[in-house]
Amino acid sequence: MRELSGKWFHDSMSSVQWFIFLLANALTLPIVIGQTFHLSGDEIAGLMQRTLFVVGLASLLQGWLGHRLPISNGPAGIWLGIFIMMGEVGKQQGKDLHSVLQLLEGGMLLTGLILLVVSVFGLINRMSTIFTPLVTGSYLMLLSLQLSGVFLKGTIGINDQGELSSGIFAIMALFVFLLVLALTIWGKGWLKSYAVLIGIILGWIGFWLLGWESGASNVDFQPQLPQVFAWGMPQISADMVVTSVLVTMVLISNQIGSIVAMNQALEGSKSENTGSLRRTGIVDSFANILSSIFSTVGMVPISLAAGFVRMTGQKRMLPFLMGTLLLTGISLIPAITSFFAQMPAPIANAVFLASFGQMFGIGLNSVLREPLTQRRLTILGLTLTLGVGMMFVPPSVFIPFPAVLQSVLGNGLLVGMLIALLFEQLWKEKESEHKAL
Repeated sequence: MRELSGKWFHDSMSSVQWFIFLLANALTLPIVIGQTFHLSGDEIAGLMQRTLFVVGLASLLQGWLGHRLPISNGPAGIWLGIFIMMGEVGKQQGKDLHSVLQLLEGGMLLTGLILLVVSVFGLINRMSTIFTPLVTGSYLMLLSLQLSGVFLKGTIGINDQGELSSGIFAIMALFVFLLVLALTIWGKGWLKSYAVLIGIILGWIGFWLLGWESGASNVDFQPQLPQVFAWGMPQISADMVVTSVLVTMVLISNQIGSIVAMNQALEGSKSENTGSLRRTGIVDSFANILSSIFSTVGMVPISLAAGFVRMTGQKRMLPFLMGTLLLTGISLIPAITSFFAQMPAPIANAVFLASFGQMFGIGLNSVLREPLTQRRLTILGLTLTLGVGMMFVPPSVFIPFPAVLQSVLGNGLLVGMLIALLFEQLWKEKESEHKAL
């Protein structure tokens, strides 16, 4: 009896750990998206509920029917980048941000359908060969460069008019950024694992002590299902079709990396799960479709879960599944999700800035996995210079071009990705060029 009670207690505590991990990786995203698209407090609270619901449900489906590994789902970095980029470009061009969100809904729906077809017909392995370490690394470096300015301005509180909102809150947000960065680099054990959550809690308390005013929180504890198509019915455009195809390839690359990392973390354990790329792709396609239906950011299995498993030793599936159920259940209570939505936006941006600061290094490390020959160095240089260069070109320059070219050329990340993909496939390396520099 005592042994059974001890096992139940251990499983319960392990489930709470997974719940906190899932929550910490999803908590800040609705705040950042809300700030980018000028959403109201109620709209951010609704986005918070929908995000937590889809994160919990997608993680549950992957652990139960997909890869069957303790890999949590979370908002995909590529989708986050596209949301912020399209929001910023939309504001510069004077577009209705509500219509931009409907286009993003359509993009996630289309990505889910493409991923479903690719997975069902077993084309994932063939498509994954397109994403070489050079292409993947270039993408990560461009993404970090494109979002760094957005997150830095959000951290110190610079509004659309280029004015600083509050000096004291800017200092507190920078403190949160440095704290999360320090815990990530030098923290040990649980301090490192929960660096994001610690930064959020301490920063939130600091903002409250300094007089930060947030809107009234919903006190309704009656369970409520998330709203369907909260941004309106999905819309699609020619440029979004191009974006969806590229996003699908990035998600496939991310899936492979997450499964490989988790299988390495589970080595020597009793787990017999080897993961199935085909099952993962099918479930992930539904996760992106759910993201469109429930109007949130597209999901993907996150490789960070492997580090969490390695540190905590939480290799069993039962606590993981219980943690996903707990998050899904809590997301149905408006009072709780509304409370989370009161988080100060500078804190959310500071946490993202600390996380994305490491992305450039990860991308560079990916590029250096293969010898840096003259060919690869040239492709990398063209990708970064032209991709970053396009970020500084005013969108108004491309108005005379067709809508597809406007969206592609106005997106430095997309331009860089296309350059890397085309040169990597069309410029084949000769034997005489194999020598590294």
